[in-house]
Amino acid sequence: MSLSKEIQRRRTFAIISHPDAGKTTLTEKLLLFGGAIHVAGAVKSNKIKKGATSDFMEIERQRGISVATSVMGFEYQGMKVNILDTPGHQDFAEDTFRTLTAADSVIVVIDVAKGVEAQTEKLVSVCRLRDIPIMVFINKLDREGKDPFELLDEIEQKLDIKVSPLSWPIGMGRNLKGVYSIYDKKLNLYTGADKQIVEEPLQLTTADRDEFARYAGKEVDSFLEELEMVQEVYPDFDTHAYREAKISPVFFGSALYNFGVKELLEYFLKIAPAPGKNTTETRIVEPTEPAFTGFVFKIHANMDPNHRNRIAFVRICSGKFERGKNYLHVRLGKQFKFSNPTAFMAEKKSVIDEAFPGDIVGIPDTGNFVIGDTLSEGEKLKFTGIPSFAPELFRYIENADPLKSKQLAKGVDQLMDEGVAQLLIHQFNGRKIIGTVGALQYEVIEHRLRHEYNASCRYEPVQLYKACWIKSSDKAQLDDFKKRKYQYMAKDKHGRDVYLAESPHALHMSIERFPALEFLFTSEF
Repeated sequence: MSLSKEIQRRRTFAIISHPDAGKTTLTEKLLLFGGAIHVAGAVKSNKIKKGATSDFMEIERQRGISVATSVMGFEYQGMKVNILDTPGHQDFAEDTFRTLTAADSVIVVIDVAKGVEAQTEKLVSVCRLRDIPIMVFINKLDREGKDPFELLDEIEQKLDIKVSPLSWPIGMGRNLKGVYSIYDKKLNLYTGADKQIVEEPLQLTTADRDEFARYAGKEVDSFLEELEMVQEVYPDFDTHAYREAKISPVFFGSALYNFGVKELLEYFLKIAPAPGKNTTETRIVEPTEPAFTGFVFKIHANMDPNHRNRIAFVRICSGKFERGKNYLHVRLGKQFKFSNPTAFMAEKKSVIDEAFPGDIVGIPDTGNFVIGDTLSEGEKLKFTGIPSFAPELFRYIENADPLKSKQLAKGVDQLMDEGVAQLLIHQFNGRKIIGTVGALQYEVIEHRLRHEYNASCRYEPVQLYKACWIKSSDKAQLDDFKKRKYQYMAKDKHGRDVYLAESPHALHMSIERFPALEFLFTSEF
């Protein structure tokens, strides 16, 4: 198959939402349809009875939340589907933001009862900045929730996106009868059973009132009225406008009961964009270029705790990636050969011989990669838009077991490479500070150090407002600032200068008094 055909049959997308909207459950059901798994691990009431396939870290199983992005691929009706299941919790938003750089489109999951929540707003704003096409799935229709029109208004106002409903519910919660597919005029009846194979939908037009009445009962008139209103109020769906992120199709369903998921997947495959172009510092990279390029958007240590391995996740941007071929690691200026590149099914991996634009490849890493690294066939490129955010919470990290200092040092070093937090060395006292954007990260780090590295740590509070990277072409002013702020200076893992602002006022005054300095709140430089 030619390169362009391989590109056209690929769909790489991220699933994003607020915690508990049903994101991981939806991922599981999509995998069921793809035949990638045979039993879904239901995640109910935040207690995991069977671990969800995409939640493979022990702490995820205990808490019932996703704390790391999972990558899963499967074949469906001749298409290669790559799903990125992201953490919903705001404390892990940085991982999600970076994952969006590897996705060509997103599905936003919204809880029918809770509507649009704060974290969803943040994540969608990132999608809008990047012009990523958005599809909306309103989930948990088997429960009582908000009026569908109210939800659509909320989505348009809070998320600042124009919507076009492509399905419409008949009833909700106990009265849920089914969902009518507006785009192909089919009625999907709700049985309430969690089935892998759903019953065949009925072909019906709005003119078939009597036939609708058989299934909708006394709600038939209100349903047909709502349907008419939908077609009058909302714009007709346009694939081109969707791909340009100007309109978002909306679907209704219940991921838990496998209802509406097949329709979502099949329509998604029809309209979602194939892998597109990527921006570097020097030029635009088109996926159809014959030379291979790709970038690292995530690093994960200990995916297999038995082997203590590290995996660098590489998004392929152009050309064909081949196993055993030499590629240039642009930052290090060295050639690397990868004999065991892998494709993912959560923590399960299989060695692959080739991969194409849109695919996510796992490369075993011994510490050569950092997030944002580029691989190519020789061209020196640097892909842009893969940020690390300035931390806002700070704690000193101390060794709680003197006999395990090597294990702690190795664990901290590897976990920081994943981008879960920033390691800062305080220049004033030489102590190590862990900076994060969310408090739950400290718990995850402590848990993973104990279970994956057999190391114990304890934290001590540090009263700081914010950390930011500083740089300047004016060496005299930079040196003067570092001398004046000596007790608030640190170095990050890569030896770059970091200013630890003690208060909003101190940061504001520093920016004002030292105009030749750049104060950077993302480390993409």
